[in-house]
Amino acid sequence: MSTMFREAKQGAIGIRKQKRADLVAEELKRLITQRNLRPGDKLPHEVKLQQMFSVSKSTIREALKSLEVQGLISVSTGPGGGGTIVEVPLDRTFQLMQNYLFFKDVGIADVYTIRRLLEPELAAGAVAHLTEDDFAALEHTIDLCDPASKAAAESKMLDQRQEDLTFHDILAAANPNPMLRFCCELINEMLRQLVVFGNETPACEHERFGAANVSFHRRILEAARARDAGEVRALMSAHMEECTHYVTRMNGRVHGRLVLDSEMTRRTWLKPKESDES
Repeated sequence: MSTMFREAKQGAIGIRKQKRADLVAEELKRLITQRNLRPGDKLPHEVKLQQMFSVSKSTIREALKSLEVQGLISVSTGPGGGGTIVEVPLDRTFQLMQNYLFFKDVGIADVYTIRRLLEPELAAGAVAHLTEDDFAALEHTIDLCDPASKAAAESKMLDQRQEDLTFHDILAAANPNPMLRFCCELINEMLRQLVVFGNETPACEHERFGAANVSFHRRILEAARARDAGEVRALMSAHMEECTHYVTRMNGRVHGRLVLDSEMTRRTWLKPKESDES
C-alpha cells in the first residue's frame, strides 16, 4: 500500500469512515494533479493500480467509476482499456450546479440580474477573437429566428428561443476568459433546460420577443464585424435589459427540478454549411 494512500486512510479515521474505493479515487485525483495529466492521457492499467494501492480489482473499478461519474475520466474495457482523462463536460457541471440550486429559491429575476452584468463584458471581450466562421454562424442563428425567413416560419417559437441562446453561445466560445465563458455558458444551459413560460402567454408575445432579439442580434453582429467592442458592449447591455422586460411580462420562471442524465445531451452549434448538409 502506498505511503500516501496509507496516510489518507489513517487521516479519515476519527472524521468519517471512508470506503477504500473513495480513498483510491482521492489518490487518483492527486496523481492526475501531480503528473499534470491532460485530456487524452491514460491512467495506469487496473493491475498497476491494484499494485500501487494494494486493493482488489473491484475496489479499483469502483474508484474509476466514481471518477467517471464526476466527469473526470472515461472508462473503456478490453486489452487497451482503462481510465482516460477527459475534459469535464459543461452539461455535467450544469447538472451538479442544478443539484445544488434545487434546494435554493432561485427566480428568473436572479438569472437576469447575472446576465445583465456578464453578457455585455462577454460579448465585448469576444469581438477581437471572432472569425469569419463565427460571423457566418451568428448570421445563421439570426436567420433561423427571423420572422421573415422561411426557416423561422417552419420552426416552433420555443425552438427559436433556444436558437437565440446559440447566438450567445457562439460569442461565449470566442471569449478568451475561461471563467467568464464558463459562467455565461452555464446560464445559457439553465435558460434552455429550466426556464418555462406561462401557458396563458399569447403567441404574439413570443413573436414580439423573437423579433426584438433578432433586431438586437443583427445590430450586435454588425458592430462585431466592425470590431467595435464598445458598441457591442452597449448593445448587449440594452439587449439584456429588454430581455428582462419581455421574460417578466411573459411570466417566465425557473422550473426548479433535478435534471436527468438522459437530458444531458450538450447542444452544439453548427456552421451554416455543416447544417445544410445534415
